Amino acid sequence: MSGKKKTTIPRPDLETVRQRILALLEEGSPRTALEISSAVRIPERQVRDHLVHLGKSLRSRGRKLEQLPAQCLSCGFVFRKRDKLAGPGRCPICRKEFIAEPLFRVEIRSAKVYNASDYSSQSQEQKEGEK
Repeated sequence: MSGKKKTTIPRPDLETVRQRILALLEEGSPRTALEISSAVRIPERQVRDHLVHLGKSLRSRGRKLEQLPAQCLSCGFVFRKRDKLAGPGRCPICRKEFIAEPLFRVEIRSAKVYNASDYSSQSQEQKEGEK
């Protein structure tokens, strides 16, 4: 036996971690970072790093990584202005730690599509209004 280590060549049919996270978030229902980490089998802290990068790359494709805010389960306070991807530790109102984690999903930004019939009906209405 020689002292060389075997190098493993990744199979081309396997998805990257970010591709698996994206596929999971496109399935429909919003998910917490913990749910994503268990499905993709990576630590929760790494999921947050991947989500930051996914958010940036999705913007260039006309899509958006949407974060549904964390919420206090004791008093109902919603953490709307929080930019961090990690959940808060304590509620500022009731000071309890019973907090629902933020949820993540991929949203497709829909651009308004105009049909030729839209233009013809608008121009006809304008002509009738001028008469």
